[in-house]
Amino acid sequence: MGCRNSKVLPEPPGDVQLDLVKKVDPLQPPQTDIFKHFIRGDGTASKMGGAGGGGIDKADSTSPYQAQAQAATPTASAQPPKDPCELSDPQRKKVAKYRAKFDPRVTAKYDIKALIGRGSFSRVVRVEHKSTRQPYAIKMIETRYREGREVCESELCVLRRVRHTNIIQLMEVFETAERVYMVMELATGGELFDRIIARGSFTERDATRVLQMVLDGVKYLHTLGITHRDLKPENLLYYHPGADSKIIITDFGLASSRKKGDECLMKTTCGTPEYIAPEILVRKPYTNAVDMWALGVISYILLSGTMPFEDDNRMRLYRQILKGKYSFSGEPWPSVSNLAKDFVERILTVDPSERLTAGQALKHPWIVSMAASSSMKNLQRCISQNLLKRASSRCHSTKSAQSTRSSRSTKSNKARRVREKELRELNRRYQQQYNG
Repeated sequence: MGCRNSKVLPEPPGDVQLDLVKKVDPLQPPQTDIFKHFIRGDGTASKMGGAGGGGIDKADSTSPYQAQAQAATPTASAQPPKDPCELSDPQRKKVAKYRAKFDPRVTAKYDIKALIGRGSFSRVVRVEHKSTRQPYAIKMIETRYREGREVCESELCVLRRVRHTNIIQLMEVFETAERVYMVMELATGGELFDRIIARGSFTERDATRVLQMVLDGVKYLHTLGITHRDLKPENLLYYHPGADSKIIITDFGLASSRKKGDECLMKTTCGTPEYIAPEILVRKPYTNAVDMWALGVISYILLSGTMPFEDDNRMRLYRQILKGKYSFSGEPWPSVSNLAKDFVERILTVDPSERLTAGQALKHPWIVSMAASSSMKNLQRCISQNLLKRASSRCHSTKSAQSTRSSRSTKSNKARRVREKELRELNRRYQQQYNG
């Protein structure tokens, strides 16, 4: 999945800016990049819970509009809490606890302000640069654990190569024998659908503005040979609370990064069930078209507040996806333009060769015209109602399931992984049906 063992970065296209991130050498004997070597012989990096060539990747977080969501690998650009002076005593103690764990080189340069996310082998804190007073997020990953090393390798492989206005920016990296500290941009504007629920108006034109920014970022990634493989609303954040805020793409823990000239096909089974492309489900070698399928799902939700494919039973959900079975029924679809529906249909296409690329999607008349020919009807109320209704339903079902078992904070995320056993059974039935 990753960069292989080479330390040579691929040559960037002429119209793409490529910058290397500043790296601070560890106190231990110098190592250029201790994460370049956690790659299997086939060039892919196993993720959390992985086993062999078709292992399962990291746990997936729940949707942004579910109050109980807790990500197993927190995004470094999560919504920050209040300043430490406004925190309770237990919260202050937590901040002090994680401050004490930080390498002295980090605390010499940054003030640790608040803990804003945690996972099984990572912590995210909000910090402030001592000289400039600029806020950042630092993701501290425990690399003495195999899973931590692998996720860290994947993210660093991507983030050290990219510089784009719609992609989270890695500013600086500190490495020690057991930990890596990734200094990143801090996005404070909240998650995509939280903003839609909070605002008073949302039209098709607003939807095209969002999709233009996301498509720009995805096109840039694909040009560099990078496939995100976990695009979903939780990973699309507003940079600041203002109405003119840009959208940034985050969380590259499942990303695949290929050098120029490398085989572009991928085989690792990974992703979030509701957003996973059909070709991954049938375990065929796949391309970066899987990102476009996920963007089709996001576009559908953006216009309606509902999911194109949804079922509490994972096998039924996967069968829906394999058939590409969805509809434009129910509110607010009667008020959505045919051009917008055409855009969704051209991306939610089961055959990946027929699916629009990011560049083609940016040229679709609905995107190019900023929905100029569409009705400017306010869809916000209906979208918000659908989002909140779904969140309430999922919250209730999750609580019911959790009440029957005892485990730690990663339990809801583990339940949302793409499970290899399920895919084996799905493929067995698929082959039987095909051969019959």
